[in-house]
Amino acid sequence: MKEKHCRLGLSPRRPGNKNILNPNPQKHMFAAPINLCVNPLLAATHQANGSSSVRARPNTKTQMEISGLDSNGRQFKNPDEMWQEEVGDSQKKHDWYSNGVGYWQGVEASVEGVLGGYGHVNEPDISTSEAFLNTLLARFFPDAGRNQHLVALDCGSGIGRVTKNLLIRYFNEVDLLEPVSHFLEAARENLSPENMMVSGDHKAVNFYCTPLQEFTPDAGRYDVIWIQWCIGHLADDDFVSFFERAKAGLKPGGFFVLKENLARSGFVLDNEDKSLTRSHVYFKELFNRCGLHIYEMKDQKGFPDELFPVRMYALTTEIPKRVGTSRPKRKSNRPAVIK
Repeated sequence: MKEKHCRLGLSPRRPGNKNILNPNPQKHMFAAPINLCVNPLLAATHQANGSSSVRARPNTKTQMEISGLDSNGRQFKNPDEMWQEEVGDSQKKHDWYSNGVGYWQGVEASVEGVLGGYGHVNEPDISTSEAFLNTLLARFFPDAGRNQHLVALDCGSGIGRVTKNLLIRYFNEVDLLEPVSHFLEAARENLSPENMMVSGDHKAVNFYCTPLQEFTPDAGRYDVIWIQWCIGHLADDDFVSFFERAKAGLKPGGFFVLKENLARSGFVLDNEDKSLTRSHVYFKELFNRCGLHIYEMKDQKGFPDELFPVRMYALTTEIPKRVGTSRPKRKSNRPAVIK
């Protein structure tokens, strides 16, 4: 599960969205990230390159509102029905994850490859993420963390696209977590000192070739855990257990940033790369199970219309303090109504 490819709303990280309207779209090779989501009417054009990280939007809004569907148009009454079929026993769950990683193993280790042929969304993706990160750093750390030694974890790091273009400029140390080996090797090369334009105080430190569902971070290591275009590869139970383990990896006052494709309602299962695009309501239910709270949200702008919407969530382990939510006190010099 990673970000490597294009897990955008086309899920740049989850390539291989099938064209729901086309029962025989070109077959993609398997890799491990997540795709962007594309409108089924336009998906075939991008799939022709063989590594579309795009995810097809369902062609019927009503279907999504009722429950969920897969990339072949099959409807599910609820997530439990879908998960029972996909990962209902140990063999099925093994196949779910191995097929997901297998998909990404066939994707080229490049920006264009991990973004499913939508390399041009790299710039708006990074700029929107940077604005969101700056807002959060200013709120969570004195002087926005400029005088602190900050450490981040890039989950689903792919070829190191987000780390190189964003995280390493704000964090002194960045660890990368990626299950697809050739993506991680490309990340090592891309983030080697000779290929970087940052000071020696900012560097990529650890490269973990491990899937999210098997990773346990060192306790209290990270100020920020960044998860982009990869969480859709986790079944709900593994989603919850991942965050339970990852919470222990945060320093006091640390937080998560989750950036992911968003279904208008319900969910959309991609049968090819084995990933799920969830709705906001679906995410909120899982966050609640994880004991996480939404501190801030921001929607991605500037992506092609054929892609799924993309949203960023800042998540904390404690209930965010709200300012100005209590009823204002009546000013003492303001006359009261005489009853």
